[in-house]
Amino acid sequence: MMNRNIILLATLLFIVFIGVYANHFYNGFHFDDSHTIVDNVYIRNIKNIPAFFFHPEMFSASPAHWGLRPMVTTTLAIDYWLGKGLNPFYFHLSTFIWYGLLCVMLYFVYKQLLSNAIKTPDVKYLSLFGVAWYALHTANAETINYIISRSDVLSTFFIVSSFFIYIRWPHLRNKFLYIIPAFIGVFAKETVLVLLIILFFYIVLFEKGLSLRQLLTKEHFPQIFKTIGQLFPLLIVVGITQIYTLSKINAIEGISNPLGPYVLTQSYVWLRYFIAFFLPLNLSADTDWTVIYNPFDERIIIGVSFCIALIWSIFKASEKTATKPIAFGLIWFAAALLPTSLAPFAEVTNDHRMFFPFIGLMLSVVMAMALCLEKYSSVWKKNVFSRSCVIFIALFIVGLNAYGVYQRNKIWKDEETLWLDVTVKSPLNGRGLMNYGLSQMAKGNYSVAEEYFNKASVYLPYYSTLYINIGILKSALNSPELAEENFKKAISLDPGAFAPYVYYAQFLKDTHRLVEAQQMGEKALAINSSSLFLLNVLTEVYQQLELWNELKETAKKTLVLLPGDAKALSSLAFAEDKMSFKRGDVSKETKAKTAADYLNQSLYYYNSKDYNSCIEACRQALKIKPDYADAYSNMGAAYNQLKQWDKGADACRKALSINPDHPLAKGNLEWALKQREM
Repeated sequence: MMNRNIILLATLLFIVFIGVYANHFYNGFHFDDSHTIVDNVYIRNIKNIPAFFFHPEMFSASPAHWGLRPMVTTTLAIDYWLGKGLNPFYFHLSTFIWYGLLCVMLYFVYKQLLSNAIKTPDVKYLSLFGVAWYALHTANAETINYIISRSDVLSTFFIVSSFFIYIRWPHLRNKFLYIIPAFIGVFAKETVLVLLIILFFYIVLFEKGLSLRQLLTKEHFPQIFKTIGQLFPLLIVVGITQIYTLSKINAIEGISNPLGPYVLTQSYVWLRYFIAFFLPLNLSADTDWTVIYNPFDERIIIGVSFCIALIWSIFKASEKTATKPIAFGLIWFAAALLPTSLAPFAEVTNDHRMFFPFIGLMLSVVMAMALCLEKYSSVWKKNVFSRSCVIFIALFIVGLNAYGVYQRNKIWKDEETLWLDVTVKSPLNGRGLMNYGLSQMAKGNYSVAEEYFNKASVYLPYYSTLYINIGILKSALNSPELAEENFKKAISLDPGAFAPYVYYAQFLKDTHRLVEAQQMGEKALAINSSSLFLLNVLTEVYQQLELWNELKETAKKTLVLLPGDAKALSSLAFAEDKMSFKRGDVSKETKAKTAADYLNQSLYYYNSKDYNSCIEACRQALKIKPDYADAYSNMGAAYNQLKQWDKGADACRKALSINPDHPLAKGNLEWALKQREM
C-alpha cells in the first residue's frame, strides 16, 4: 500500500514539477550565455565534440573565459544540433532533464541516509518530501534558468551519482565503479573534489559509527588514515583529471579579490545562503555584494559567529545515531561551499552557488523535522486535525517555493526583465545597471540606455566593457567623436582584451575609415582568431579595400569554424574571381585591350591613389562593356575618395541597377550618401 502511495505522490510531484517550470522553456540566453553559447561557433558543429576535451578555446568566444568544461560544451552542441540552431527550448529542456534525473536519484540517497538513523515506514514519505522541496526550491530556479549554469547541474549530478553508487552497493567498491561518474563530472566543473570530503565523513559517521569528537582523539587517528586510504583511488583519478583540465588554461577568469578579506566575507555569505534556504525572498541574477575589508565589521562578526555555531552543531549532531544525518547534511552544505569560498572570485556571492550545497542542507532539515515528528508521533498520528496540520505545512512549504519558481521564471524571460530585476534588487551593481541599459539600447530607447550607462559609470569607472557599450550608443546617436573617445578609453583600460578592438574596428568600418578598421580588426584577430563577429567585420573591410588575398584567407578561416557557411563561401568565390583578374593585372604603361583589362588598370590606379586615372580607366571599360557593374563600382569608390559624393553615389546606383547585390557598390553608396548629408 505504501509503495503505491509513494508512486502516486511521485507521479503527482512530476506533474507539478513540469507545470511549475512550464513557463521557463523559452526564456532567453543571458549573461555568460552570450560568449559560451550564442557567439560560440564551435557548438554549431556536433563533429567538434571530441575536440572539446582538448581545446579550451572551444568553451567560449571570449579569450578571457577560455577553459576546459567539455561535458558542458558537448551537451550544448547536442542542444544546438537538436534545435537546428539557437532554439532556447532545447537548451532549457536538456538542463531540465538532467535536473529531473538528479531529483529522482536524491530520493534514494535521502531514503538510505535517513534509514541509517531512524527505523520508520515514514522514511519514504520524508525522503519524497525532501526531494519535492529541493526540486521546487525557489533558489534553484536561478540555476535552471541560467543555461551555462548547467555546469552546476551536471557536476552535482555526477557527484551525487558517485556518492549513491558508493553507499548503495558497497560490495562493488573494489571494482571502483563509483569513480566513473566522478571522473566524468570533473569535465563539467571544478567542484568534484568535494566528493572526497563528503565520502570521508560518510564513512566516519555511518560506517565507522564515530562522532567528530571521537575522530579527533589520539586513539582514532589511525581511522583517519585508513579512511583516506579507502578513498585514495578516487583522489588519484579525480586529482589527475582535474590537474589536466586546469593545465589547459592560463588563469581562472574572475579571481580578482584579496584572499583574506574575501574569505572572511564568505562567513556572512554562508549565513545569507542558509537564510535563503528557508526564505528565498531577495534572489538576484547579479548581486551588488562586495568584499568587506574591516574584520570588525558587524557583518563579519555575525558571519563568523554563524560559522562557529555551524561547526558546533555539526560536532553536537554527530554524537548520536539519530542526529548523524543532520551532522552529515551540514558537512555537505559547508563542503560544497568551500570551492567558491576559498577562490577569491570577483562575485562575492552568486545565487546559483546554492544549488549543490542545498542538497546537504535539505537532508539536515528533513532529518530534524523527522525527529520532531517522531517525538510527538503519539499526538499527531492519532489526531486527525494534527495530522492534517502536518500535511498542510508540508504542502505549504513546497507550494510556496513552487510559486516562487514560477515567478522567477518570469523574471528570467528576457534581458529586459532580468536586468530590471537586478537594478531593483542590487541597485549598487554597476554591471546590472549597464546590462539593463543594453536591453534598452537594443530596443532603441537610447535616452534610457544613456541614463543607465551613466549610473553604471559611478560604480564601474574602470570597466572596459562599459565604455565599449557607451561607444556603440554614441555611434547610434550620431556622435562619432564621443564614440571614438569611448572606444579608445575601453582599449586603454584593457589593452590585452579582444572586445575593445573588434567593436572599435566595426565603428571605423561603419564610418568608412577602412584602413584603421583593418588595423584594429587585425589586432583583435591576433588575440582571438575564432570570433565569427570579428571575421565578418574583417570580411567587409577587406572587400571594401579590395584586398582580395586577405578576403580569401578570412573566408577560409570562417569556413574552418563554420563549414558550408553560405556567406563565407560567397566571399571566397568573390575573392578568387577578383584574384583571377588580378593575375592578368596591367600597369599604367600596358595597353588595355578588353573591358577586364581596363578594370584591372582602374584597380592599379586606385591602389596607387591616382583616383582620376582610375575613373578614366573605368570609363574606357564601360565603352567596351556598358553594363559592367564592377566598373561603375570602382568609379564610385574613386569619386568617394575625391569627396565628390554626388558623382560617387550616382556611379554606385548605376552599378546596383545592373547588379542589385553588388557588395562593394552598396557600401560605397551608403558612404557617399552619409557623407553628403553631413
